[in-house]
Amino acid sequence: MLDYAKNINVFSSRTEAGTAAGKAIEKHILKLQERQEVVRIIFAAAPSQDAMLEYLAQSRSIRWDKIVALHMDEYIGLPKGAQQHFSKYLEDHLFSKVGLKERFLINPHTDLDEELDRYSKLVNEGPIDMVCAGIGENGHIAFNDPPVAHFDDPETVKIVTLDEGCRQQQVNDGCFASLDQVPEKALTLTIPALMKGEKLFCIVLGAKKSEAVKNSLLGPITTECPASILATHANCEYYFDEDAYQGVLKVSS
Repeated sequence: MLDYAKNINVFSSRTEAGTAAGKAIEKHILKLQERQEVVRIIFAAAPSQDAMLEYLAQSRSIRWDKIVALHMDEYIGLPKGAQQHFSKYLEDHLFSKVGLKERFLINPHTDLDEELDRYSKLVNEGPIDMVCAGIGENGHIAFNDPPVAHFDDPETVKIVTLDEGCRQQQVNDGCFASLDQVPEKALTLTIPALMKGEKLFCIVLGAKKSEAVKNSLLGPITTECPASILATHANCEYYFDEDAYQGVLKVSS
């Protein structure tokens, strides 16, 4: 590990970064469970989260029956049961492997106005202790792409049209074979909803994210790079591999 700053952790490989993030998240959950009955966590769904979730799924120290899990976004328009659903990803990588107290999943196959209301109430019915997030190639957090991101969004969950760069990332990640297969709309937690998390863990991997990482850490706080707002959070830790962090290194050297 290369120690750059107290809250910035950089590792030589994707697996090392993800596993380190998993260990830090586990440690924080255990700390919370010493003082409170229930821990509420929002999870991202993306390949960047694979190693972190794999580590957590093997944890025998966490009291999973005291964990309430939510997730931050979901496609609109995919058929039921599609492998690309983010709820499916989280079920496969974590939720089905541990005995959660509760899991709250976004349902895009119902009346969407009712779903916005239902999921907003679930998010807001208690404090969000932790958010496990990533950063997109275009700087998005959740599906808050630059054209639709608002730092003072009054909503908790909203329907968004996905930026083409965001949709292309889903192809780059191997989730879809071509751009025309990627849905154009999604449900997402808004930036204020995510920023309400008491503790944020941000895992970002791969060279295609390096420009977004540079802009998030060194650029102005702007919705042109929505993830730049994370720098204003009092309790956000970053976990990068060297490929994702290379843009920052080039500026700093």
